[in-house]
Amino acid sequence: MRILVVEDEQPLADAIARGLRKEGLAVDIAYDGQSGQEKASVTRYDVIVLDRDLPGLSGDDLCREIAGAEELTRVLMLTASGTVADRVEGLSLGADDYLAKPFAFAELTARVRALGRRSTPPSPPVLTARDLSLDPARRAVRRSSGELELTRKEFGVLEVLLAAGGAVVSSEELLERVWDEHADPFTTTVRVTMMTLRKKLGEPSIIETVVGSGYRVPTAGSGERADSVSEHEG
Repeated sequence: MRILVVEDEQPLADAIARGLRKEGLAVDIAYDGQSGQEKASVTRYDVIVLDRDLPGLSGDDLCREIAGAEELTRVLMLTASGTVADRVEGLSLGADDYLAKPFAFAELTARVRALGRRSTPPSPPVLTARDLSLDPARRAVRRSSGELELTRKEFGVLEVLLAAGGAVVSSEELLERVWDEHADPFTTTVRVTMMTLRKKLGEPSIIETVVGSGYRVPTAGSGERADSVSEHEG
């Protein structure tokens, strides 16, 4: 899940980003409305955590713009004003949810995850393939051999692949969905993460490499394995 935090209080923005990253989410930060607008225009975020009271381009104006674009991006508006009237006004601007400061971080995380589920086509609460199951809420992965310990990036890659429902996911898309804006587009990090993930998943192999296209976790209806697929290529 790719998140953008737009918050002019830098310590708070950094703290939110750190906490969400610990939850395995890819997080970018903008410290003003203009920067948030620029980043939202070039990257498709699942959720934007947006402070309402921003200098320059206000959070209200940015929220209207995001809502008007009719994208799947969801907006969680943050503000120091938590009255019913303020919440109603924030939601009328196009925000999908509204959280008053100060807030409990556990609640923020739960709301972000709930909005993230609404930004993509519906998927089961537990993703499965063969004897593999992934529970995003519990951040748990199991095979018939038992529970597996994955890093945040390994978990994120596997979640994206399983949620794709057998479709091929390119390295570029994995880099965009699982890493953040600081990731080098020419890096081998996706390939390296894929190698370590496959090793931890063990045999029989779950992830296939579709040569020249990307990776997939095949399902019953995702096609035959004869279309230039190598299971062990990085």
